[in-house]
Amino acid sequence: MAATAKPNGKSITDSDISSKIPATANPLAEEPSQIASNINYHAKFSPHFSPFKFQPEQAYYATADSVRDRLIQQWNETYLHFHKKNPKQTYYLSMEYLQGRALTNAIGNLNVQKAYADALNKLGHDLEEIREQEKDAALGNGGLGRLASCFLDSMATLNLPAWGYGLRYRYGLFKQRIAKDGQEETAEDWLEKFSPWEVVRHDVVYPVRFFGRVHVNPDGSRKWVEGEVLQALAYDVPIPGYKTKNTISLRLWEAKASAEDFNLFQFNDGQYESAAQLHSRAQQICAVLYPGDATEDGKLLRLKQQFFLCSASLQDIIFRFKERKGSTASLQWSEFPTKVAVQLNDTHPTLAIPELMRLLLDEEGLGWDEAWAVTTRTIAYTNHTVLPEALEKWSQPVMWKLLPRHMQIIEEIDKRFIATVHATRTDLVSKIPSLCILDNSPQKPVVRMANLCVVSAHTVNGVAQLHSDILKNELFVDYVSIWPSKFQNKTNGITPRRWLRFCSPELSNIITKWLKTDQWVTNLDLLTGLRKFADDSKLQEEWASAKLANKKRLAQYIEHTTGVQVDPSTLFDIQVKRIHEYKRQLLNILGAVYRYKKLKEMSPEERKKTTPRTIMIGGKAFATYTNAKRIVKLVDDVGAVVNKDPEVNTHLKVVFVPNYNVSVAELLIPGSELSQHISTAGMEASGTSNMKFALNGCLIIGTLDGANVEIREEIGEDNFFLFGATADEVPKLRKDRENGLFKPDPRFEEAKQFVRSGAFGSYDYNPLLDSLEGNTGYGRGDYFLVGHDFPQYLDAQAKVDEAYKDRKKWLKMSILSTAGSGKFSSDRTIAQYAKEIWNIEECRVP
Repeated sequence: MAATAKPNGKSITDSDISSKIPATANPLAEEPSQIASNINYHAKFSPHFSPFKFQPEQAYYATADSVRDRLIQQWNETYLHFHKKNPKQTYYLSMEYLQGRALTNAIGNLNVQKAYADALNKLGHDLEEIREQEKDAALGNGGLGRLASCFLDSMATLNLPAWGYGLRYRYGLFKQRIAKDGQEETAEDWLEKFSPWEVVRHDVVYPVRFFGRVHVNPDGSRKWVEGEVLQALAYDVPIPGYKTKNTISLRLWEAKASAEDFNLFQFNDGQYESAAQLHSRAQQICAVLYPGDATEDGKLLRLKQQFFLCSASLQDIIFRFKERKGSTASLQWSEFPTKVAVQLNDTHPTLAIPELMRLLLDEEGLGWDEAWAVTTRTIAYTNHTVLPEALEKWSQPVMWKLLPRHMQIIEEIDKRFIATVHATRTDLVSKIPSLCILDNSPQKPVVRMANLCVVSAHTVNGVAQLHSDILKNELFVDYVSIWPSKFQNKTNGITPRRWLRFCSPELSNIITKWLKTDQWVTNLDLLTGLRKFADDSKLQEEWASAKLANKKRLAQYIEHTTGVQVDPSTLFDIQVKRIHEYKRQLLNILGAVYRYKKLKEMSPEERKKTTPRTIMIGGKAFATYTNAKRIVKLVDDVGAVVNKDPEVNTHLKVVFVPNYNVSVAELLIPGSELSQHISTAGMEASGTSNMKFALNGCLIIGTLDGANVEIREEIGEDNFFLFGATADEVPKLRKDRENGLFKPDPRFEEAKQFVRSGAFGSYDYNPLLDSLEGNTGYGRGDYFLVGHDFPQYLDAQAKVDEAYKDRKKWLKMSILSTAGSGKFSSDRTIAQYAKEIWNIEECRVP
């Protein structure tokens, strides 16, 4: 019989627990003893494992089932209420959702943390230990997916009628391991057993077609026929609001083939793979997030994923619209935009535009003008980037092959747009080649997805003031002259629940105590009330102890995962985000290399006067992004040398934190004191990790890029370590570089030379360092201005070192950072979307 450790240290067997706690179904239990009975009921009667075991893993699944009982009740009440009230609803389409663990979030939002902790104690378990059993859902990668998840949390908390739509990736992006050759990728195993948070909806299935041809009927109408047809099956994940009954859905689609697509004759003939060909192709669609697209098959698969999401979601949205109407006689398609708002999260779901047109034209029989009016009043587009490689362009031949009917529709949209420009804006006729949707260049004809979004959507928004200004004044400037009222800014936000209330309970409790209310959790502007206490030595003392508790927790995690011991009394300096040259992890690690070299040159007495620092860098490099993977390798190699150097390692440690995800962020962010947001100005649309760090009282060293600009305004310029070229200086600096006018700082040359000297091992870093040199050309010429910003970066870091020595000053700055973070709540962002883009209102479950 398996033994279980009790909180008091005594050991008891699982059967002892079972006999003491009745296994009784009590789905809406409030009291710890009733909750314990309900958990025990699920352990016995929803058995996912062999009986007689109640170890942490089994306890986690039974606990999750117990929480889900309650969520399902609220979920059903929420959608019944929406059905009765029939409000306008928002449908958020995103290729990524980076949810993180659901257990802590669910019991936190339901306000039953203490009851569940007590219930688990009665069952011989500890909530902290049980929480650790949950794997992060591998449905996203970076800021785009995390933003979508924060938005769903806020939609539920604000009682808005809304749905999220995404894909149910089996293996996610990848699990990152750091080996001797650098980053290694393996498949995420989050669904290896199952996810207790999803509910499969066997009655919600839609056909999705690929390939085929367009049949023209005698009356001129068209129909897409033949090709291959897969089934989209819905899995729903409940998203509870904070202290509200409203619980909304994230609906994830899985691709299936049907039994009749399995060729029994071929199978019995020994042609096993041919027999199940369509089943195999169906599995590929939701296997991996962002499959490599260097080959035509890779491009087809990505396009299939995008279309699969759009088609299944729109069929579902239309079905629900018709269902609410009751009878087709009363169906007025002009009412569709008064009941439905569709938000495209970046260009990945752009195919929703031609697919909605196809469904209205070919399936519902509308004329072009009516279908176009419905589509353009329904769809809005969020732009997340000015990077050319992320503004998707799809090969026209690939699109014609996979989606022939949609290409006809896109051609027509483009033709009509060009005609409008000719008719109304003769001054822009010369700009048509860059404004039109189809780039028909004979070498590489493509569909420009961002252009299709801008032409078709009723609203286009950027995600930070600086980013929106760049969209209006540069990227989309000519469209702005055609539709000036189409463009808006919606500065991103983060949910205060996951990113402060639940991940840093010590700090949260101090904030609640000093503000004399916990209302800040849903009204983050109340944090400004901390400003008047920023100099109070009692608050500073409590603040420091909360930060230290978080640092100790993080230090334990770092030692457990990397084997490196870090000292919680040193300055914890953290940069975590996707590894990309524009985010400039290379600037960070070259700064660390320079710091190490200077420490080596000092006497022991001089070293004692420096500010001891632990630098942590984490993030995934895309599997085919060579330079990003070299940066990961360099960070790890520098750490391997620095951390073993007895002269220096009490003054400096460098750690690469592997497999960065939401759960890791929930440890890193509360434990941080300085965070680096150092992208080349004008290249980061917003950033949201900067908001999470600032909210947790972490100071930022950064450039005037993305939301850094607004964070600095809100928390005060004196509480932000600023350096680097500004967005409007960047083009000229690149030009100067091309013309040979750049004079590198000797410290920059020294850092590069130290890497080249072999001080950090035998790996050849020349290709990486070469990208910082030369005057122009692909992968050369320091396009991201690491060299230009390096001296200012070192100067800003010197200011950090000085500020950290003055504990009172640092703690005051830290408190003011949290106090100024109110604007960056996703509740504020979503309230603005609801009012200014979607035109939807609260629909609270009574």
